[in-house]
Amino acid sequence: MAELAEPKRARGRPRKTEDERDDGNRRQALISAAAQLFHRKGYDATSTREIAALVGMQPGSPFYHFGNKQDLLLAVMVEGMKQASQRQEAARAGLPEDLPPREQLRALIRNQFDVLLGPDSDFIPVMLYEWRSLNLEQRQTITQIKDDYEAAWTPVLQALHARGQLQAPVQLARLMIFGALNWSVQWYQPPAPTTQKRSPRASLDDLTDAALALFLRDPT
Repeated sequence: MAELAEPKRARGRPRKTEDERDDGNRRQALISAAAQLFHRKGYDATSTREIAALVGMQPGSPFYHFGNKQDLLLAVMVEGMKQASQRQEAARAGLPEDLPPREQLRALIRNQFDVLLGPDSDFIPVMLYEWRSLNLEQRQTITQIKDDYEAAWTPVLQALHARGQLQAPVQLARLMIFGALNWSVQWYQPPAPTTQKRSPRASLDDLTDAALALFLRDPT
């Protein structure tokens, strides 16, 4: 009786299993869930078990994707800065080339408020609140990403300084502006719906106008 031939092996990489194909989605789901819980409860008060439960995973599943909870925290911060950078680049790309520096800064500030306070804004507040929970090497990683993000503001501030409109030296102004804008996550409350009879609260456009008034002189 003739021997059965062995089935031919497919060339190239072996096909991934369904779980392996879904690794990226599962990892992203864990990062999003962690951002929500870290923002709502704080890093120390949140367990990996709670994060896994929020996305319907087994308690040990996060450790398949991340070495420990601290690595997951770093991933949340990196994802937040990645999203912020993409949104900032999109905002800048939509500006006319001849837009005055004051209006360029307005666009940057308005986008920053949207990053901090708009939809899906869990990530950056986690970075602001939980910075000290990272180790030194992780802090250096986030610092480099943050510096690259803020560097896009420097040419605009330099142009405003050259026109005599900036209230402080460029580097100091940049630090003060980001400090003021980022602190808004501590106190800002969005306007109430028009159906509710409450005193109106500031919109993000109102905050943008107030920030410009604080840091810029009126154009002459």
